[in-house]
Amino acid sequence: MSLPNSFPTPPPRTGDRPLSRRRLLSGAAALAGGGLLLGCAPGARNSAEELTYWHLMTGGDGTVMAGLVDAVNAMNAGFRTTQTVLAWGPPYYTKLAMASAGGRAPDLAIMHASRIAGYAPGGLLEPWDLDLLAELGVRESDFPPLVWQKGLYDGQLYSIALDTHPFVLYYNTEHAAKAGVADAIQTMDSPEAFTEVARKLQRVTGKHGLSYGYLGDGSQMWRLFYTFYRQTGAEMKLVPGSPAQVDEAAAVEALSFVRSLLDDTIATRSGDGGTATSEFLHGESGMFFGGVWELPVLKDAKLPFDARPIPTLFGQDAAYADSHTFVLPRQSKVSPERRRHVYQLVAEILKHSVVWAGAGHIPAYQPVVRGSEYQQLKPQSNYAGIPAYVNYDPDAWFGGAGSDFHKYFAENVQNVYLGSGDPAAGFEGFVQRLNKLLDRPQPV
Repeated sequence: MSLPNSFPTPPPRTGDRPLSRRRLLSGAAALAGGGLLLGCAPGARNSAEELTYWHLMTGGDGTVMAGLVDAVNAMNAGFRTTQTVLAWGPPYYTKLAMASAGGRAPDLAIMHASRIAGYAPGGLLEPWDLDLLAELGVRESDFPPLVWQKGLYDGQLYSIALDTHPFVLYYNTEHAAKAGVADAIQTMDSPEAFTEVARKLQRVTGKHGLSYGYLGDGSQMWRLFYTFYRQTGAEMKLVPGSPAQVDEAAAVEALSFVRSLLDDTIATRSGDGGTATSEFLHGESGMFFGGVWELPVLKDAKLPFDARPIPTLFGQDAAYADSHTFVLPRQSKVSPERRRHVYQLVAEILKHSVVWAGAGHIPAYQPVVRGSEYQQLKPQSNYAGIPAYVNYDPDAWFGGAGSDFHKYFAENVQNVYLGSGDPAAGFEGFVQRLNKLLDRPQPV
């Protein structure tokens, strides 16, 4: 089964606005402390042949996803898919948990890989049939090992990754050339080397060498910290009923380095995400730490820039990322024919996910990544190797995208970044918060 030749091309990113082709629903109450609120919610179906698909893609991502699904619908393969878009974050995950707990969930849903640990153990998801996936051309060997493994729980596959979306380093190519660091940006291999490049870029811009926005955003704080923490070779394991397994020395080293960059010369000490993006867009900095989801905005600005993985400054390749994944929410009744159609839908989206790469994401389905169409995408193909050493959030029922995990990090570490807090004390406070959660039973 293949898609028609009129497969959609990525549209320009237009910002987070409602899409006329789909319904935008507001979610239920937010998750409390990363926990899940259970209850019942309807997953309405218009007919036996119509599949229901929930996701949280809005703006440019939502437009691309809508095009992918429309293209599959145009195949007239005996089913049609109706998309429902819900508000990102806690509202989405709460509503999905409620629907799954009631056995009246959608046929298919998107979930961040970092959330699987909070759903699969409680029976809110159903495992994928590997034989049926293989029949449709989707196999374990088609995915980077770390990305595939993130979808496993208790030996079964509960999520199939659509992409990997990491934290990367963008840089202004004109500023780099003027500062004489075009080659050095590709070879930075220590904190000292990175700092030297940043200071040279600052002398060219006259404002900052680096843009990094974090103020009031625990996710931004965590993404950079966890990248450097893992680059030291340190691990973080969160096992229910046991204290968090962490490396305090590595954490202090990573936090101290980040704080050293926030000196109001290399980077502003108190910038948020909007400040950082604006600075870089206006040429007021030479480098920019940001997610690949920032790519469409940078391209729209016609900025002379490129991107690469965050350099390995502490000895071991590591990069923070998450993945959008396909999951099968638990249902009280499952029709084999209907379920097969869901598998067909997912297989076709994966096989044509080069369209999804236009938004900056790295397709998880490696036949697409190895294809010439993706390899010609710049700067996307520059960071295509990240999934080989990707680092997701530690598995925890209270963790993942849209949970309070990153907020707990911010509560203890923001003052460290601001220069008024002690790195060791800040990290210790975060660990103490984790230990309290690890002492609680999983609420699902």
